[in-house]
Amino acid sequence: MSKAETGDEALYSNPFREALSVKRPLRGLWLMLNSANAAEGLGWSGFDWLLIDGEHSPVSLGEAIHHMRAIETTPAVPLVRVAENNPVLLKRYLDAGARTIMVPYVQSPDAARAAVAAIQYPGAGIRGFAGMHRASRFGHMKEYVHRASEGLYLIVQVETGEAMDRLDEIADVPGVDAVFFGPGDLSASLGRLGRMDDPEVTEMIIAAREKVAATGKDAGVLAPSPATARRYLDAGFDFVSVGSDCGLLFGGARALAAEFPQEETR
Repeated sequence: MSKAETGDEALYSNPFREALSVKRPLRGLWLMLNSANAAEGLGWSGFDWLLIDGEHSPVSLGEAIHHMRAIETTPAVPLVRVAENNPVLLKRYLDAGARTIMVPYVQSPDAARAAVAAIQYPGAGIRGFAGMHRASRFGHMKEYVHRASEGLYLIVQVETGEAMDRLDEIADVPGVDAVFFGPGDLSASLGRLGRMDDPEVTEMIIAAREKVAATGKDAGVLAPSPATARRYLDAGFDFVSVGSDCGLLFGGARALAAEFPQEETR
């Protein structure tokens, strides 16, 4: 088998799914700075995965491609969060080569089924066909259209009290690989805006993990602090966002500035 053929075959598996198969929690970072250089550097920093955020950051589709290329040179696995549960948007990110995709604000099993359909070609879904794009190595992977689903991993994001009430149904949708809990919007929907570390929110998310596990799906969560990240890891979550590029940069900058306080007089 040639090097090209071997490389093609690798694209019919999913690196995030393979990483999860080692049965240890995966630690990740949220990327919001829109810097491929920062993404590449963080990919060599010891984290298992890096999420390129297309919802709450200025990262465009073209910029997401640069981020994916950068991360793919490192040991970390790139994940992409799209801006919304939109079949046209999902199609564009899939064609661009995104293979592990997070869909935000999934409120119902119907919304989960819509996301599953959007990433599958006709026969199983509604994804539009294109002959040449980055995902198929610009048309060089002749079997791509028939085997694309083998390399995809779909994460649906549960972020409200309403969605939590239907968690069992959402997680049980065939084609959903994982459920990811967003404590920001969840805390807001519960009347605790800005209190992502609220103990009741944390306990609710930990209890919800067991419901996801009961369906055989993976469970992930964004942790607002290192202490809460450790709680989630100890609770058995499969993958946890333990920080962000913004948090590391600005938190480190504030700490360094505090070491050199401005003097009132000379």
